[in-house]
Amino acid sequence: MFCVRPVSSHRCSLFRMSVAPPSYCFVAFPPRAKDGLVVFGKNSARPRDEVQEVVYIAAADHEPESKVECTYISIDQVPRTHAIVISRPAWLWGAEMGANEHGVCIANEAISTREPAPENEALLGMDLVRLGLERGTTAKEAFEVIVSLLEEHGQGGNYYEDGNLCHTFQSAYLIVDREEAWVLETIGKHWAAEKITEGVKCICNQLSITSKIDAEHPELRSYAEGQGWWTADQEFNFSEVFSQADDHLGCCSGKDSLEKQEESITVQTMMNILRDKASGVCVDSDSFLTTASIVSVLPQEGSSPCIHYFTGTPDPSRSIFKPFIFVDDVKLVPKVQSPCFGEDDPAKKEPRFLEKPDRRHELYKAHEWARAVIESDQDQGHKLMETMLDLEKQGLEAMESILSSTDPMDPTEVADLFYDCVDTEIKFFK
Repeated sequence: MFCVRPVSSHRCSLFRMSVAPPSYCFVAFPPRAKDGLVVFGKNSARPRDEVQEVVYIAAADHEPESKVECTYISIDQVPRTHAIVISRPAWLWGAEMGANEHGVCIANEAISTREPAPENEALLGMDLVRLGLERGTTAKEAFEVIVSLLEEHGQGGNYYEDGNLCHTFQSAYLIVDREEAWVLETIGKHWAAEKITEGVKCICNQLSITSKIDAEHPELRSYAEGQGWWTADQEFNFSEVFSQADDHLGCCSGKDSLEKQEESITVQTMMNILRDKASGVCVDSDSFLTTASIVSVLPQEGSSPCIHYFTGTPDPSRSIFKPFIFVDDVKLVPKVQSPCFGEDDPAKKEPRFLEKPDRRHELYKAHEWARAVIESDQDQGHKLMETMLDLEKQGLEAMESILSSTDPMDPTEVADLFYDCVDTEIKFFK
């Protein structure tokens, strides 16, 4: 669909892409997941050259009537925001995926539906991920935050850092805590949600909710009926009603990868699934690449800490998952944060994205060298991957010791955890 570049600075430019990138989100609950652990994972498929950064933002109190500046619009701030750690495309405010200090994890999927996504700049789906994490102490609370803000502000605007093409999508979310998960799928301001408390669940760039709907927008069915997509004498199947033709068949490759696991699902199992290129879960195509990944383990025993593993680099099959634990005085990691361009950032100027600055952080640059070696020298690349995975294994074993220990965790021992892992990885590449 082509459109003339609008005079208004609050609309996209030339073309709306119809195909959403094939990202995947997963969650596994006991007994399918091992040892009373909820395991969450997400691959973020984005444009190949896009950089993602990993950012920790401390809990904060805010002045009455203050505003928060999201990617495209400002909205009312709340009195207090929770501590969060997020992986995000470096040009925007929100997040593709992340976690908060209360053990809530959220991931976002861009989805294509029979209703075109709005071009007007509003909240991005990725903004709503961050807002849900900052404001929700449980998965249910975060879900309620997101649908409330969606109703108030709507969603819309360019999903990519691109001044020539306009890529707009509807959004889906996987919202998880230690006890339950909510799948939330949105069509403009309308939405449906499904609650998950057992087994496994995968969502991707297609609608997945069918007739099992545990919560919905009060006008969802009347809206569908008004559009001529459904009549009240039919069963209401959300995916069939709102999907594009023949596009409600489910996330087959991701679902199959998770369900075919014969043994209990562990952190390592989830990492292996995210690294699987043969299934299509790990995306590496001409247009898209898995630019970052996350795996989180949420113990249902509340006294054990949640542990979140981030790559901060593209292609999990060639990256190391590095652990992060929420404690006081977490050491910031500038080596995995992109340069800040302030008000000169082309993403903040209008018209947007007339230039594309170099957003690579130090870890990304170091990882570029490693990827080049792996691709150009088979023997050296194999040895390099073995050493990288050995570093990752050491981290996994140390985290397993924390989870299995009967002694309380010493917060001072893990305050530098993610910093030290990133630093070690960079030194190794050099």
